[in-house]
Amino acid sequence: MGWQELAAIIVVFAPLVGAIIGGFVNLFTPLNDEFTSLENVAHDAHSHAHIPANRARLDKIAMSATTALVVTAAMCATLLFMNQFIASGEGVPETYSITLARWLDVGAFQANWAIRMDTMSFVMMFVVTSVSSLVHIYSWGYMSHDMGRARFFAYLSLFTFMMLMLVTADNFLQLFFGWEGVGLASYLLIGFWYHKSSANDASIKAFVTNRVGDVGFALGIMTVFLVFGTVEIAPVFDAIKDNVELTPFAFGEIAHVQEMSLSILGVTAPALEIIGVLLFVGAMGKSAQLLLHVWLPDAMEGPTPVSALIHAATMVTAGVVLVAICSPIYEYTTYASAMITFIGALTAIFAATVALTQNDIKRVIAYSTCSQLGYMFFAAGVGAYDAAMFHLFTHAFFKAMLFLTAGAVIHGLADEQDMRKMGGLRFKMPIAWLMMLIGTLAITGVGIPGTKIGFAGFFSKDAILEEAFLSGGMYAHFAFWMGILAALLTSFYSWRLMLMTFHGKTRANEHDFDHAHDAPKVMGVPLYLLAGGAVLAGVVFYGAFIGKLTEVNKNFWGDSIYKASHYEEHHDDSEVYKTDVTHSTEHVVAADADNHDTISHDVGSSNDYAGDHGDGHHGVHPPDWVLWAPFFAWMSGLILALIFYGWVPHIPRAMGERSGPVHAILSNKWFFDEIYNFVFVKGTKAIGDFFWKIIDMKLIDGLGPNGLTKLTKASAGGLSRLHTGYLYHYAFIILIAAVVFGAVAISGQSGGN
Repeated sequence: MGWQELAAIIVVFAPLVGAIIGGFVNLFTPLNDEFTSLENVAHDAHSHAHIPANRARLDKIAMSATTALVVTAAMCATLLFMNQFIASGEGVPETYSITLARWLDVGAFQANWAIRMDTMSFVMMFVVTSVSSLVHIYSWGYMSHDMGRARFFAYLSLFTFMMLMLVTADNFLQLFFGWEGVGLASYLLIGFWYHKSSANDASIKAFVTNRVGDVGFALGIMTVFLVFGTVEIAPVFDAIKDNVELTPFAFGEIAHVQEMSLSILGVTAPALEIIGVLLFVGAMGKSAQLLLHVWLPDAMEGPTPVSALIHAATMVTAGVVLVAICSPIYEYTTYASAMITFIGALTAIFAATVALTQNDIKRVIAYSTCSQLGYMFFAAGVGAYDAAMFHLFTHAFFKAMLFLTAGAVIHGLADEQDMRKMGGLRFKMPIAWLMMLIGTLAITGVGIPGTKIGFAGFFSKDAILEEAFLSGGMYAHFAFWMGILAALLTSFYSWRLMLMTFHGKTRANEHDFDHAHDAPKVMGVPLYLLAGGAVLAGVVFYGAFIGKLTEVNKNFWGDSIYKASHYEEHHDDSEVYKTDVTHSTEHVVAADADNHDTISHDVGSSNDYAGDHGDGHHGVHPPDWVLWAPFFAWMSGLILALIFYGWVPHIPRAMGERSGPVHAILSNKWFFDEIYNFVFVKGTKAIGDFFWKIIDMKLIDGLGPNGLTKLTKASAGGLSRLHTGYLYHYAFIILIAAVVFGAVAISGQSGGN
């Protein structure tokens, strides 16, 4: 076993060991019925919750063990990631799996516990463990007065382990295990303060909503096995790339994979389209895309470090990773990839509009996450999987920093989360102000087009928009324009958050404002490190993730991201069944542009850096206005925010007081919760009541056992009235019976004659 294999095993299983240690420590922690947390105890320089000494010692054991093991995992993940980054300059890195144990072996249904060793897994190992380790360290300060610290740190480590199982899986079943594991961990963390009914409701809402998506994901895995006879990722993707002939177990006939159709319940559709749509339904739930997004804002009921971990590096990124891993499937779909593009674009603009009117500082950032995930999905939908992953990578740094900075503000302002009760905090919290400023510059995509000057979001978000424009087609252009509009709104609500929180006259309680303070050092250090990522991640890793300017990025992704045109152009016709079926004809044109110098043209040095993003568009640059559109979008958003919340603040105040129809729709999140409550909650209850009270009680029970019981009881009651105890009654009955039997006998004899 080489050092890479050993490092990968440490990365995956160190958080699990930490979770086990934290769990055992929590079992032996003295119980205390008095819940004390940052949510219900005011904290300032003169107010501290009392934690018994023996409990504090046990908590520190759990906190130290979990944090040390996750930091160790992060160090190993950094080595693997940087080694892959450096090795890609010398050639395509090898892709393989480490088999840990045999899991299932039932006929053709086989699956191992294994760790996939490729660029995708190394990137996600680095993202998950680095953010998780910083969240663990930050939580030492944020949760310092909480009575359940051992349990909290155990849950954090469990969450990290489950996400690592997901991103390193080499088969769909293990991926599903990690998929459900992060759902469980999110349920535990969102409902961590389970003495609060709002936290319980939010955790149940997240769990149930994700189960809806998971049904689609499970059906997708079943369809994969139905078609390919295996759930191992590598054989499935190889069969798709080589377009081999297969015979599905049912619902279809022998055919080449890329042309195979399945007939289910009288409906016939391409097999890859069915698989692609079902897998994406699962991704919609985990990554909170429109229609299945309703759980994400309510996840704010958990402690702020939980929000940072969920929104930046773990649960919500799972759907994007799934689509990127399954690029061989989506490269040969039309409807599934169009669905991803359309839903992603709608999510980006929907969440951005809702964030405009939110006043809870954490909810603004939560809807921001939802919007940024929309960018990632429509990038994957147009085939720019590398751009989607690059935005996931940069987003992890600045989104974690935004959440943790928001937590620092809440911590330093007596747990206040309403921005309408903040303001004027710049000089009270200079570090938090600087960190929030850097995060805002990163998420709004501040940078100069055509140069290497810009924050992380500038490189990744602009790459997505340019790829959407270059991909062509109705859905891609729709996504491009929705992305531009969402960029303007993102800038507006992000600068609105900055201005309402840190600038202007304070609206905070006088006592809370006087005692407002910056976060302690243990909370500050993670912010500094994340700020470094928000500033440098884009410019440092742009070449590897996106462009084709050096030998490094030609090899970086290797086989972990698949482009159909690139694969086919390197295979002989006799070996590979050729197909022109891709999810966009523009990819074929772009591939030609990539292979032939005849199409390349010099558009000037301003486009040399920003115009080439690796989705087969090498040598084909977007017009200059496309490069500058995001720049003017964030500038416009900044100017509008300054007008509304800096220079003329009475305008938004008056708009909020009037609460017109547009404001009502946006502030109530487009009434999705109300609609779902009416249609699904009340509708389900009404259907249940109908089947219970009408079908079950009146029809089934009424005509069945209850009806027979009543009939028997009534008959018995009638007969019992004949037993009076009087002799003349019995003599009369005997006489009547004799007459009846005699009449019957006589009629029988006469009939026989």
